[in-house]
Amino acid sequence: MLIKTRGIVLNYMRYRETSIIARIYTERLGLQSYVVNGVRKAKPPGRIALFQPFTLLDLVAYTSRSGGLTRLSEFRCAEPFRTLPYDVRKSSIALFLSEVVGRVLLEEEENEPLFTFLHDSVLAFDRQEEGFENFALEFLLRLSHYLGFGPETGEQITSQVAFASEAPNTAAGHSPTALRFQEFEQHFDDLLHRPAMAAVPNGRVRRELLGVLIRYYQLHVEHLGDIRSLAVLSEVLAEL
Repeated sequence: MLIKTRGIVLNYMRYRETSIIARIYTERLGLQSYVVNGVRKAKPPGRIALFQPFTLLDLVAYTSRSGGLTRLSEFRCAEPFRTLPYDVRKSSIALFLSEVVGRVLLEEEENEPLFTFLHDSVLAFDRQEEGFENFALEFLLRLSHYLGFGPETGEQITSQVAFASEAPNTAAGHSPTALRFQEFEQHFDDLLHRPAMAAVPNGRVRRELLGVLIRYYQLHVEHLGDIRSLAVLSEVLAEL
């Protein structure tokens, strides 16, 4: 059976000589993995670019009642990007966020509000020419509400992370001080309720906030694990 749907690429892995297995969050089927044949061939060039993180696609996909791996019959770019693939800062942010989304979204079922949030956020990010320094923080805070553990205040984030940092198995010296947590709380409050006015002073503080927020996610998402692309993003944030 074939089904038409929109999709948001999260990542892909190589499969055989010229194909890939792409993980795509779809509008009608939730998270799906598809075999895409021949996209790594030299000719025609450029097709693999359609499977970079957060690319928005129109798909015709095979479905199976038993679930599991299926194939794409057709695919095309639904919304060509203006800036995201060409700005190393934006592409690094997209790589990081697509890794997080790929870890936290597991349902193979339709979730229209969540898909709309992801789709519209990606488009807005691509079209934002400046002032996107806090996009990753704002995106993760908003996403947490769709996942069922969205905080209402910065204190909810910092208190949970601080409590976890005081657990017996936590290595000493790796937790922010109480004073730093108070500063983080105010920044998170601003990002939650006044994002346009949120004034994160520099890239170092932005990295620290992101680290606290990822720790908050880890407390709520079982087996989230370490986000490998966070190290790359941290270097980029240092320059923002």
